[in-house]
Amino acid sequence: MGLVVIDFATRRRVRINGILAATSGGLAVDVEQAYGNCPQYIHSRHLAVSVPSSAEDSVETLRSNQLHQRDIELVHAADTFFLGTTHPESGNDASHRGGPASFVHAAPDHLWWPDYPGNNMFNSFGNLAIDPTAALLFVDFRSGETLQLSGTATVRWDAGSVGGEVGKDPPTGRRVVFAPQQVITIESVQHSLAAAD
Repeated sequence: MGLVVIDFATRRRVRINGILAATSGGLAVDVEQAYGNCPQYIHSRHLAVSVPSSAEDSVETLRSNQLHQRDIELVHAADTFFLGTTHPESGNDASHRGGPASFVHAAPDHLWWPDYPGNNMFNSFGNLAIDPTAALLFVDFRSGETLQLSGTATVRWDAGSVGGEVGKDPPTGRRVVFAPQQVITIESVQHSLAAAD
């Protein structure tokens, strides 16, 4: 499985890949890879989450096969999301993506984001080259609402030809185009958000 452990307050993150197993106390991960990423695209936040204590506090789940206007607005407002990819031999990988608000561009049937320079390990891109299956998670850190997307993603090296929007990509010249097949919106989970540093 792939995990991202991230502390928004200190802008630190660690990516972990390993084998998930059940234990008498719950679940355990046998770590095969663990490495840090630079904090450049991590936005500082201080979160305090309160877990619903009863069925009365349960949240509503909405399902669709395309993005609706409310979903598109959440994506456009996001400065952070999480990307999951997979490889038939190496297993799953999870990563964090960040940028300025609206760095992810969305329409009902697809979305795309520019690729920024990162750790030069290309885990996500390597996986997508073999298996285009991908999952995305967007979080509205103020309301607690989450948007979960599953579908397929492709890396476009001729970035300026996608959507005819030339000039919106960083120096890498790459962008990722994602086509959703399932969209799940989970309404607000109770939490509080302190002002960012």
